[in-house]
Amino acid sequence: MYAIVEINGQQFKAEEGKRLFVNHMQNVEGGQTVEFEKVLLVENNGEVTVGLPTVEGAKVVCEVKSPLVKGDKVLVFHKKRRKGYRKLNGYRHQFTELTIKQVIA
Repeated sequence: MYAIVEINGQQFKAEEGKRLFVNHMQNVEGGQTVEFEKVLLVENNGEVTVGLPTVEGAKVVCEVKSPLVKGDKVLVFHKKRRKGYRKLNGYRHQFTELTIKQVIA
């Protein structure tokens, strides 16, 4: 059984026991339980239910494992040839790690 759920404007495939790294969520703590009710699709033993726009009564229950996880560093390098101009910037995106506890359909 799995569901397609919208979390912070992005769509994820949610299965029980799966870990998700979503965009950083404000006001959550480690060990807290979070429910998402914007379920767009549910598959249960080959039977697919598509919501218009969401599936009524369906939700995904998650546990926050880590409220702040930093992603891999992305290096942005700018250079203008023959001018002596070089600029290096680094960026690490912030995520929240979730573990799917239950998919309720």
